Amino acid sequence: MNIKLLISKRIITAMILSGIKEIDCKPQVRQTTKSKFGHYQANGIICLAKKLGKSSIDLAEKIIYHLDLKGIASKVEVAGIGFINIFLDIQWMQKQAKNMLILPKLGITKIKPQTIVLDYSSPNIAKEMHVGHLRSTLIGDAMAHTLEFLGHKVIRANHIGDWGTQFGMLIAFLKRKYNENCATIEILLKDLEECYRKAKYNYETDPVFADLARSYILKLQQGDKNCLALWKKIVDVSLRQYQKIYDRLNVTLTYKDIMGESTYNHMLPEIVDDLKAKGLAIQSQGAIVVILDELKNKEGQPMGVIIQKKDGGYLYSTIDIACAKYRYETLKADRIIYYTDSRQQQHLLQVWNIVRKAGYVPDSVVFEHHIFGMILDKNNNPFKTRSGDTIKLSKLLDEAFRRAYILVKSKNPNIDSNEINYLAESIGISAVKYSELSKNRTTDYVFNWDQMLTFEGNTAPYMQYAYTRLMSIFNKSEININILDADIIITNNQEETLVMYLLQFEEILAQVADNGTPHIMCNYLYQLTSKFSNFYEKCPILVFKDQSIRSSRLQLSVLTSKVLRQGLNILGITVLNIM
Repeated sequence: MNIKLLISKRIITAMILSGIKEIDCKPQVRQTTKSKFGHYQANGIICLAKKLGKSSIDLAEKIIYHLDLKGIASKVEVAGIGFINIFLDIQWMQKQAKNMLILPKLGITKIKPQTIVLDYSSPNIAKEMHVGHLRSTLIGDAMAHTLEFLGHKVIRANHIGDWGTQFGMLIAFLKRKYNENCATIEILLKDLEECYRKAKYNYETDPVFADLARSYILKLQQGDKNCLALWKKIVDVSLRQYQKIYDRLNVTLTYKDIMGESTYNHMLPEIVDDLKAKGLAIQSQGAIVVILDELKNKEGQPMGVIIQKKDGGYLYSTIDIACAKYRYETLKADRIIYYTDSRQQQHLLQVWNIVRKAGYVPDSVVFEHHIFGMILDKNNNPFKTRSGDTIKLSKLLDEAFRRAYILVKSKNPNIDSNEINYLAESIGISAVKYSELSKNRTTDYVFNWDQMLTFEGNTAPYMQYAYTRLMSIFNKSEININILDADIIITNNQEETLVMYLLQFEEILAQVADNGTPHIMCNYLYQLTSKFSNFYEKCPILVFKDQSIRSSRLQLSVLTSKVLRQGLNILGITVLNIM
């Protein structure tokens, strides 16, 4: 039940009945911060009244006259200069909490599902994944969980960098290094990365090598068998290593989600020909260019986007145009979300502009770029090794395990070796993930080991421990939590506060789904544990003599555990029954 949405729809109906045009019906319903203002408040009447030249209080009273919240609200009042305060009916809240407890998927509202393509993670082949991939991978995966739980069809698109200039350089370097016998050699990813660095240096300093690399790029694009065989070996070595990282991170990306740049290679000649035929692409100094009057460069001139170089090679812009076209025509996407950093913003705007003008993707399909900030060290510099190199993700996760192992061992010196390894991996990896997901994606944040591994505050260890404490209540109760069939009863402020907060879970899901902001879910779960702690302290459960209240409070504990577990699952955080 999305209470905010329910109330908003009812107020909009009342506004229309009050003679207000539908386009102006924006009630701006918010959760209240103080109980004296009720549970929800509509703030949009004041600005609307000013626009219409009417008294905001009179307008609010007129809307209330037409507002039908029978059985939902016990009181609706005008407050201040035209706010509408809504006090929910306690019996209605009790019923909704019970429904949430017993219905599948916590009773969330059925939606009209969309097909949503999520473009995230997207490492570059022949390079190890590094800390810079963390935000895209984790935020994108949390978004996938959220949208699927709400009922959407989610297509994960791991747009790996498996095509382009770097492969010409690598193939040229490997063929020179191994005397053309590349198809039979075994290559490790770390060796490939070193080869890539040397190949890039040669490409930039040796004109003969650069020409050779460019020739291999063209051969690759034209389907040369030997080049394709070596390219496939490079890709396979990389993907095996990436999958190990994804599995360790408890991220749902698999081989079937790979939709690399090479996927669209066969579409590129047709794209260029079609853009030329439509008069959108022209020849300029031997290259094929699309001029965008809508976007300006630093000099205020229309931007030119090259889609084919004068040597016949294609660029990232051409690939991403084909990619957007494919996602609409083949994948039938209604919404396409990209999780990349802000440096890609101008590039994506250019691509989206071209596919709209070419008619490849209609305006009904939504493009979104969910940018994210940087991960910084304690000195607010980009998070790197002491030597200045980018931190490899595998090394980061190893360090998380090591630190969590020490932490668990210090709290339980006699723990079994298998159990400590499992707990250290679960707590360490979850700590890194939760630290990332609990930060607003649009801001930079400082990576802090001590902070993320503490059992205090909004951290993974604290959340995991809070769940185990809830489980201990059920173990002590000796009651099967699946057969609690009594009513939920609200008898005091602590129970009301907890129920109200539990009922807002779907609103949080909707916010995360709309904006791609999992930190809102982290904050919600943390506040939920705080409200449950207050409830548990003030409302005895197992020792309470009244069986109906005892059962009700036990059910609220069960519901809290279900919401907490579901929220952590959505974030991809491992839930532990014992710590």
